[in-house]
Amino acid sequence: MNLLIRLGDGLRGLAGWQRFICAMVLGAFSATAFAPIGFFPALLLGFAGLALLLDGAAEAPHRWRAAAATGWAFAFGQFLTGMHWIVYPFMVDPAQHLWQLPFALTLLPAGLGLFGALGVLPAMLVRGAGAARLLLLAAGYGGAEWLRGHVLTGFPWNLPAYGWGASLAVMQGAALIGAYGLSLLTILLGVSLAELLPGEGARRRLLLPGLMLLLFAGLWGWGALRLATPSLTVPGVSLRLVQPDVPQREMGGAYRARNWQRLMDLSKSPGHPTHIIWPEAAAGDALARTPDAMNDIARLTSQGSVLMTGAMRIGAVTRQRIVWFNSLYLFEPGGALLGVYDKTHLVPFGEYVPYPRLMNALGIAQLTGLVPATAGNGLHRYAVPGAPPLTPLICYEDTFPGEVLSPEGRPGWFVNVTDDSWFGPWAGPAQHLLTAQMRTIEEGVPMARAANTGISAVIDAKGRIIGKRGLNQMGVLDMALPAAENPTLFETLGNLGFFVLLIFMMVSAALAARRT
Repeated sequence: MNLLIRLGDGLRGLAGWQRFICAMVLGAFSATAFAPIGFFPALLLGFAGLALLLDGAAEAPHRWRAAAATGWAFAFGQFLTGMHWIVYPFMVDPAQHLWQLPFALTLLPAGLGLFGALGVLPAMLVRGAGAARLLLLAAGYGGAEWLRGHVLTGFPWNLPAYGWGASLAVMQGAALIGAYGLSLLTILLGVSLAELLPGEGARRRLLLPGLMLLLFAGLWGWGALRLATPSLTVPGVSLRLVQPDVPQREMGGAYRARNWQRLMDLSKSPGHPTHIIWPEAAAGDALARTPDAMNDIARLTSQGSVLMTGAMRIGAVTRQRIVWFNSLYLFEPGGALLGVYDKTHLVPFGEYVPYPRLMNALGIAQLTGLVPATAGNGLHRYAVPGAPPLTPLICYEDTFPGEVLSPEGRPGWFVNVTDDSWFGPWAGPAQHLLTAQMRTIEEGVPMARAANTGISAVIDAKGRIIGKRGLNQMGVLDMALPAAENPTLFETLGNLGFFVLLIFMMVSAALAARRT
């Protein structure tokens, strides 16, 4: 007990740069909860430490400024550590882009840290430590995470809900309230643990942490029961996911013919797949520029297979610009083109520059060196021979909670094509895979994801990985297609559950503040 008192008082007593550095270290430690490490207690302890630091910031002469700096430092440390893989795209062509690496490594976490600064400010609305401040802190930070998923088209990577990657049972809660709702409850669980570290002369308050622990125990039990039911498969569908394992620096140029032949050879491996899936940009621009490509596809699909492949599609070339799309082509048996989907949710600063006039004035647009892509006209559902209708998701389009269904209706499965070689050889691809699992849980829809260098996987409608081919492994993954589940509560209500929880926390905070 004395140790807990000393620890709590020590964190509350930090000021100035000591508080700032401690918040950054706690944020970095909390990031070890995300894939591939998956040490989920780190996220909870990190948020508990943040709550204690904010108790001290509330007593500072400039409390709002101190709180914002503390929240920014915590978020900066978390994003700097959790998204360290951002360095790898700049190492593909080091002669051209290595000088930009320090800017990217610091500017992205610094920008995302602004959401952390904003998220902690509601906690300063009440005086004194206690449940009211913790409820406002959780509501504010959870609301800021929702904003992070929407501002500038959004970047909801490593939401707090993904800290439960080591517990698929707890992740099932996303079927009820989605990743934002589960993130909100996760933050509240973490900050509530600060109640177990009372100050000198204060008593330990067990009500809030006790209720949150019971709530998550219930979520775990419900999720475990949900996972006890095995997944069914769709009769007559045999998937083949092709993983060519082409390094990013060998994606085009002199390697174009070799890469194409590798795709063809892997696709012709022994077996009788009904649906063959190649990764994002696997075909490059060969479909438009190589006359023999369409003949090869016709021969490959002549035995009744459907082929889906990512490719770069050039829409028009003018003196002013090249109009190009990041696309997925669908070919029916015999090679006839069934449909083309153009990526809708483009990557900010990766495929387009938001607010180009402002960014040009700041010199950021010139820093990226982009030829911007053109966004498609929205998500679509496609009917394909021999399988349920599908919705394609290209690259990080699968990271957006509640934004993966097309207006045309619920699909029987998602097809995610991606090139995670941009994300490095370790953490980035593992985090992206976990994101895909969360989308299948939320919607009750399975996913087949083909990744250039991995991790290719088939995921059932409850987030279970039925089969996968690991990083940097050339080959194919032949699997049956899991069946879709009934629509989930989250699919029906969307993020309404998140907003109901948010309002409930704020009302509860107001009631708790009146009692103190």
